[in-house]
Amino acid sequence: MQVFCLVGALLLGAVSSQFSPDPSSPSTFISDEGPCRIYNFGLSADCQGRQLDFVPWRQLPVTLESIDLSYNGLYVISAADFQNFPQLRILLLQFNNITHIANEAFKNNPLLEHLNIFNNSLHEIPASPLTSLLNLKELFMSNNLYRHATLVDSFSKLVRLKVLSLGGPLVMGLKKNDFQPLKNIQLQTFAIKCSSNLSYYEPGSLEVIHTKQMGFDMAIDQRPNALHHMLRDLANNTISAIQFRNLFEFTYYMGDEDIFVNLKDIIASQLIFHRGKFNENLLKMALLNLQVTPIKRLRLQYIDFARSPTFVDSGAGSSITELSLDNLDLWYISNPDVLRFDWRFTWFKRIKQLSIQYVYFSSVPCDSWAEMEGVELLDVSNNRLSDDVLYNKRCNYKGSMPNLLTFNLSTNELTSLEDLSSLIKQFRKLQVLDLSNNKLGSAKESRHCVWTQNITRFIAHHNYFSSEAFHCLPTTVSYLDLSDCNMDQLDLTYFKKATNLKILLLSGNKIKFIPSKWESPSLQFLALDGNSFGLISKASFQHMPQLSRLRAGNNPYHCTCELHAFVQDTIAIGKVNLTDWPLNYRCYHPEPFLNTFISKYFPGKVACDIRLVIIISVATTAIVILIFVLICYIFDLPWYTKATYQIIQAKYRAHKENLAGDVGNFNYHAFISYSHSDADWVRDQLLPCLENNKNPYRLCIHERDFMPGKWIIDNIIENIESSRKVIFVLSRHFVNSEWCNYELYFAQQRAMGKTFSDVILVVKEPIDPSSLPSKYCKLKKMLSTKTYLEWPQQVNQQPFFWAQLRSVLGKPTMTREGTNSIRSRNTSERFSVVEERIPEVNKPLEGNKKEIQSEIIHRTEIELQDQRNLEAQ
Repeated sequence: MQVFCLVGALLLGAVSSQFSPDPSSPSTFISDEGPCRIYNFGLSADCQGRQLDFVPWRQLPVTLESIDLSYNGLYVISAADFQNFPQLRILLLQFNNITHIANEAFKNNPLLEHLNIFNNSLHEIPASPLTSLLNLKELFMSNNLYRHATLVDSFSKLVRLKVLSLGGPLVMGLKKNDFQPLKNIQLQTFAIKCSSNLSYYEPGSLEVIHTKQMGFDMAIDQRPNALHHMLRDLANNTISAIQFRNLFEFTYYMGDEDIFVNLKDIIASQLIFHRGKFNENLLKMALLNLQVTPIKRLRLQYIDFARSPTFVDSGAGSSITELSLDNLDLWYISNPDVLRFDWRFTWFKRIKQLSIQYVYFSSVPCDSWAEMEGVELLDVSNNRLSDDVLYNKRCNYKGSMPNLLTFNLSTNELTSLEDLSSLIKQFRKLQVLDLSNNKLGSAKESRHCVWTQNITRFIAHHNYFSSEAFHCLPTTVSYLDLSDCNMDQLDLTYFKKATNLKILLLSGNKIKFIPSKWESPSLQFLALDGNSFGLISKASFQHMPQLSRLRAGNNPYHCTCELHAFVQDTIAIGKVNLTDWPLNYRCYHPEPFLNTFISKYFPGKVACDIRLVIIISVATTAIVILIFVLICYIFDLPWYTKATYQIIQAKYRAHKENLAGDVGNFNYHAFISYSHSDADWVRDQLLPCLENNKNPYRLCIHERDFMPGKWIIDNIIENIESSRKVIFVLSRHFVNSEWCNYELYFAQQRAMGKTFSDVILVVKEPIDPSSLPSKYCKLKKMLSTKTYLEWPQQVNQQPFFWAQLRSVLGKPTMTREGTNSIRSRNTSERFSVVEERIPEVNKPLEGNKKEIQSEIIHRTEIELQDQRNLEAQ
């Protein structure tokens, strides 16, 4: 097809740009300074459209091989303009106003292969300037102002010439000797342009032309018979394509003479009618002769079609029934009546590939489908077709289009998949269906679809598919294109049914995530580029065992370990080829990695290796637990917890028992905490010295003062809190006593915030603070920072000890229970309630009076002796 388009390009003079590389390419760009842009490493110059009226040769490098000076205001080409460019191969001078070319203009350009002087103002063919161009392959010099197309003998030296276009609007006709210099030159393409008012054509004018493609740009309105001679002159050639441009430019042919009669002698592959006026009469003449020619491709494009006013349908049927063509193209025709120019569709009967574009027909009669029995490819794209135009429910489509394999309905205004399936289900051999660029896919118009079972390619890109529309797609396809269909989710049940699907294109949609259970057992190629999902992993395509190619770039990817693992695994294994990797894969999130190539995203191994993360987490947790257990063991936290719990319970019980309110200031001057192993020392030494004085202290000891029947903890807490001071008799036995430990802890809690000012430490025997258990951390601190009283073993130092102790206790004051002596309390009724102190329980004082009196006298004597000792000091 590209070959045939070249003929039209030659006639229109629009082929120059194909010979120059892109001047804006950054890889080849050198300079944009001056009147021209220099690129392609100094080999090409772009001077197009710079409003130049002279060739700026002084500002151009001598290394140039290509110069584009088209679309400027050049008037003359002088001998000096191109003499500095010996390597010049391509020169574009079209669309200027050149009236003269100097004879030696191209003398220094022997390598020139392509010269374009189309659409200038030359008054004669520049034969002399072209004489030295023996390497010339392509020469475009049509659409100038010379009046004759006669070539001089020097053209016979251009033996390498392959493409030639000449003529212009002032050439009134062709003579037999005009092209004699070309008789020994084998051309690929030859195009001739003459006046719209052709005056003469001498038979044999084109006999010497040997070419593969022939283009006529001449109107035969005044000389219709000239077509006889033109076709006869071409009879000796084997031509791939013949194009007639504006065959009838101003009038419709109304004659009875068959001007296409010599068409049957032409050996050609394709016939093109470009522009011009056609009526049913002229078209019928052409088609009748095509029935008996080897021409297999016919194209009518940009045709102005109109029926003759005198045309009458006789009802005898069409005479065009044997037209056998491989291709029939009807493009850009002004009147859709051309489809049934004689009110019949029989001329489509034996066409294999029928293309009807931009004809904008408004109805498809029922008989048209039946007549196209030989059509294998039907292309009715670009026609603004709607559902009711294409599908008529009153027609019987059964058995129609028996050989149709490909149906192209793209770029129309179709909305209903249901109506389409009702039409197409009768086309039993249909394999390829193109519905792109329509308005298909709504749930309402996609309910009940029944397709023929042979459809293998379903092309529906640029529509508006909802997920519900998947139920209305054929499940027999191996190729499915739903790109740019505004989809945001998929119907996975369809892909389970489409067991033959091998290629799936979903580019340019709005798919937000890749379903984890997406099953497609035979899928080999998947395109997901340009969607809206940011996560993709190895598990995304685990149910696609045959997948070998994936295109998933241009998505807003979240650069995570999961994505990194997918990329690394895909590239390493090589089972799936990322066809657009790596340029189209960039990070969108998180923000620090925005627009970073995923190929350059390398997260840490610790962050991405889940096994390593688990190992570290387990190890860290184990270490934390071990440290916690160790701390609990060292600092005896369970004991502290238990003690705190006991305090709370005691406080709660005290609160319930003493709802009446304020307890007062204190009941005792001091609470004495000691071990039962030190009870003798307390009874024999400590109590007498503090209680048997003129101003006695009121002391509390557990053996005597605890309330029988109360909880031990309650007694301890209540008496500690009702005592002004707390005296701790420290010894190795004290450290090993559980209840002494409690009493010490409760005293610590009471002294919280008071820096232990009401705690008195009496060290009965030396104790190393470092040897104390961890739960005695407060005691360690007090022994290290607080002054304590140490019981001296020497008798002479003991009075000083008692004086110190009294000084620390302060002057005895009135307690809430008055000034009654502690000794008056009936100790016989006090029993020890501490389990570990059972051996220390006082015996009831029910002995005889003598024993009681002896005890009182003994204590009085001790007190008097202490007083005398103090006075002696």
